[in-house]
Amino acid sequence: MLVKEKKLWTPDNSSLLRYKGEIETGNIIVGQELWQELCNLEESFADDRYFYDTKNAIIRMHFMEHCVRLTKSPYYNKPMVLMLWQKAFIETIYSFKMAETGHDRFKKIILLIARKNTKSETCSALGLSELINGPEGADLVCSSNDDNQASITYDAIDTMRQMIDPNDLDTHKNQRFILCYANGSKIFKLSDRTKNKEGRNIDFAIVDETHEMKDNIIGKSIEQSQSLKDNPKFINITTEGFVREGYLDKELEKARKVIFKEEEGVAAQRLLPWLYTQDSEEEIWQNRATWVKSNPTLGIVKKWEYLDEQIDTARTSKADRIFVLSKDFNIRQNSAESWLTLQDYDYQAVYDLEEFRGSICLGAADLSETTDLTCEKILMMKPGDRTKYIYTMYFIPEAKVENDADWNAGARYREWTEEKLMRLSEGNDIDLSIAADWFMELYEKYDIKLWKCGYDQRFSKAWISRMEEYGWTKTNEELELILQNAKTLDNAMKLLEADLKHRLVNYNENKVDKWCFGNAAIKVDEEKRGLCVKKEPEKKIDGAVTNIILYEMYRRYRAEFKQLIERG
Repeated sequence: MLVKEKKLWTPDNSSLLRYKGEIETGNIIVGQELWQELCNLEESFADDRYFYDTKNAIIRMHFMEHCVRLTKSPYYNKPMVLMLWQKAFIETIYSFKMAETGHDRFKKIILLIARKNTKSETCSALGLSELINGPEGADLVCSSNDDNQASITYDAIDTMRQMIDPNDLDTHKNQRFILCYANGSKIFKLSDRTKNKEGRNIDFAIVDETHEMKDNIIGKSIEQSQSLKDNPKFINITTEGFVREGYLDKELEKARKVIFKEEEGVAAQRLLPWLYTQDSEEEIWQNRATWVKSNPTLGIVKKWEYLDEQIDTARTSKADRIFVLSKDFNIRQNSAESWLTLQDYDYQAVYDLEEFRGSICLGAADLSETTDLTCEKILMMKPGDRTKYIYTMYFIPEAKVENDADWNAGARYREWTEEKLMRLSEGNDIDLSIAADWFMELYEKYDIKLWKCGYDQRFSKAWISRMEEYGWTKTNEELELILQNAKTLDNAMKLLEADLKHRLVNYNENKVDKWCFGNAAIKVDEEKRGLCVKKEPEKKIDGAVTNIILYEMYRRYRAEFKQLIERG
């Protein structure tokens, strides 16, 4: 065992202890998870398995503050001034040593922090410092799910490098890596698409946005490549995301076991979890001051007014709410959550179809599998009235009416058929041509003219054929294909949600629609776009999906449609 001189560490000579002290006095607010880990670290000062030496941390922080310049507006080309949390984080990574060997204690680091809190810029500067000040002949890697994501930290490192060394006197970038001439170390990119991920010899890795990773291929490849190193560093920097049971979920599960001392083995000793998280979702809505728990740069880099705007939007849009809670507050979200609350769609609003005799309408069809539920809708409006009046018909194969699974999921097909909310198709499947007949029936019985109709591309051949017989054609742009993806339907979904909340949708209190609304969940992607999906496989959402298709048609042709309405 190495015998080290005992040194008294206090907030005066340790950024880590100063950070903890500021939190203890209430000057800085953090969540319970980070606080507990800071307490664990303070206990480690008295643990004979470790000793503390800030030399390597100070070298890197000195380089970052005196050499590195920032790469992003509005701070471009300005000197990096490290915040206390950054100093505490970097000091902790490099200062705890294993007493038996003198090697760094922490091999694996997880920084979970909300977006726009300088995680990429901080770790890029640390990566450049490691290239210049780290061991000779080291391999450093910037990694992520794909090359574009890996390029975020890699390009930032290169920009910082060029500001310091514009003539490439000490460093050089080629197509494969960035090289430091003085020590032979280099930085390169590694992503899930990189060939030959194994067989490398990595000293230092920054792995960005791991919330998108479904498995640990990249993580495991890097860890295995570090097996021969004395002081390897694997820094996982990320926000929360929407991939459930993926790589990040498993890593955070391990991290939380370390924080709360449920695991204390060798691997646990070498893992540093640094998690900026809220203590509850409720505090976000009730106490604005708590936002700094997941946003340590709030008021310094990240703007209060930005978060105010995000929260305001999140109050009215479920997709925005899910995204903001995940990305701005690190609140874990399910892959699919209920889209609407009961009060959003369960309200009194009825009308008589006779009121719209002689009107024009927009249409939508969700042409599900011919052995399943199919839904069609029309949207009508009145001059000077913002309300969208929606009339609906469902179609179902006769053989499906008594389906036990659907009954247990809340379906009452026989009852709904008797109430004329649904029509039966003889046999085991639906003849989609009879669904097309419904639009003509509305014209013949009520003189309601279908102007344009959106449809789902699946199973549409027979339906399109019959619609064209009636004179509605794709060629004349009366029939329009609406792709069923988040990119296409996100705006329509948000608009429908807002109109339901403001009681601007009169769907005649259709019981089947209510059932479908209650079954609908929303799945949000990394671009903050929502898609309507099922909560459970046996629960139908056809009515909700058709409403969204209908609203997409309304959104595309709103101005022309309203002009036609005003003309009468």
